[in-house]
Amino acid sequence: MNSGTSDGELAARGSSGRVSSTSSADKKKEKARVSRTSMILWHAHQNDAGAVRKLLEEDRALVNARDYDSRTPLHVASLHGWIDVAKCLLEYGADVNSQDRWKNTPLADAEGAKKHNMIELLKSNGGLSYGQSGSHFEPKPVLPPLPNKCDWEVDPSELDFSSSNIIGKGSFGEILKASWRGTPVAVKRILPSLSDDRLVM
Repeated sequence: MNSGTSDGELAARGSSGRVSSTSSADKKKEKARVSRTSMILWHAHQNDAGAVRKLLEEDRALVNARDYDSRTPLHVASLHGWIDVAKCLLEYGADVNSQDRWKNTPLADAEGAKKHNMIELLKSNGGLSYGQSGSHFEPKPVLPPLPNKCDWEVDPSELDFSSSNIIGKGSFGEILKASWRGTPVAVKRILPSLSDDRLVM
């Protein structure tokens, strides 16, 4: 007996026989939530306290909305030093010690960015500083790996001995301070009698 419904339609019907629209409604709700989250983070970044306040009047839960790095609007305002936005967020109950993906608090962000007025505001509202391992802090120089052998051989024709001077001597020959491509270098000049290599100087 054919009721005129496909297997897909039967799968979408509940026990009452009505087509379920829960997944469609859930998708719309999620899209709206993501849109509102993006808007409050954007307005916090743009230092637009009026727009932030309007969004919070419509939906107070946005005060602790989080982006993909788990950063809140207060993190954003703190990093940039936007005092009016931060005051608005705190007024609406923002969690002053919320932590982002790197465990940074808004106060840690303000300290890292040297936003002194923001630091005072956050501390006066119970802000604690932990974290400071996020990607938004100044990069620290990383030394290049040292090779196991720190001796370098260069093409002797690239050495400039025009202003060289002897900085050491031994039974092998002498060590000269010379220049290679504009960089000062130490050059071992081996006694010709100690080597069969025609490149030995």
